[in-house]
Amino acid sequence: MAEILILYYSESGSVKNMASIIARGINSVDGASAKIRTVQKVSINPDGKEKLIPDSGSLYATLDDLKNCDGIALGSPTRFGNMAAPLKFFLDSASSVWLKGSLENKPASVFTSSSSNHGGNESTLLTMQLPLQHLGMILVGVPYSIPELSKTKTGGTPYGASHVGENSDISEEEKIICFAQGVRLAKITVKLLNE
Repeated sequence: MAEILILYYSESGSVKNMASIIARGINSVDGASAKIRTVQKVSINPDGKEKLIPDSGSLYATLDDLKNCDGIALGSPTRFGNMAAPLKFFLDSASSVWLKGSLENKPASVFTSSSSNHGGNESTLLTMQLPLQHLGMILVGVPYSIPELSKTKTGGTPYGASHVGENSDISEEEKIICFAQGVRLAKITVKLLNE
């Protein structure tokens, strides 16, 4: 069974909702299973650490989740055209995974959300891909054979699924793109794992 890690950070709930839809796409593929994890907030107060297990929602990711996955979907809200600091902070702690080559030749995709049009979705998706390339991963986007990619009036890019809007209500086109991204990531992961 190919285990695909969905690693995300979400504040308003949009990215979390997208992660759930991508997970449904992954789980719809025979031989693939989604594992959803989030990351802790970054605190400037050294004594203000969060609990190791959140009160509700997705569990916090560990480096073992990275090491042991067969593929990954990485999600973050936009922050000035980049991923949010908590997700970047977690990835910055992954030197041991990088040194061992634990993620080399494994598929990866990215997804994001912004509250406004031109809020930095595409630049966020592109900058999120950079650490994945350093980790030796194979990038998986969303092809234009998904008709909603050309029809959407909200989010959706060939670089990865996106959501545009001030609330966490994902549009129908965005949902279809998220699901399709999960399916594609899962099919490629299963195929590579069974080579």
